[in-house]
Amino acid sequence: MIRDFRDDDMDRVLDIWLRASQQAHDFIHADFWRERQQDMRDIYLPAAASRVVENDGCICGFYSLHDGALAALFVAPECQGKGIGSVLLSDAKIHLPMLELAVYSNNAGAVAFYQRHGFVVLEERQDEHTGHPETLMGWTARAISCGC
Repeated sequence: MIRDFRDDDMDRVLDIWLRASQQAHDFIHADFWRERQQDMRDIYLPAAASRVVENDGCICGFYSLHDGALAALFVAPECQGKGIGSVLLSDAKIHLPMLELAVYSNNAGAVAFYQRHGFVVLEERQDEHTGHPETLMGWTARAISCGC
């Protein structure tokens, strides 16, 4: 079940974000992610519209939208490979007709995931926080023609 984020989801969502970030971005020192956990709690998550996927009462992933961007999409490492990321992304696409996101270029699995879901590369740039290359990607909903 996908539902809106609630304040009492914060600790579980932060745990998912930290563990999934460290796993997917092993080319960035783990301390970088730990040092940003408080900003996620105090700044980024409160500023975003977030939704979680819950299975048997346990949150196993979430996404956050902010200013037309997919600011976050994370699935708990133990829940990955089960289609949860695809379900979350499909839900995000329902809420906005266009999405942009930035993903570390070294995270080839994430780049391929978004490409499979219709995102295209818009730009390559350098992340201002880590200095690592990142890929800006975008998706636009296709208009449906009824042939009238």
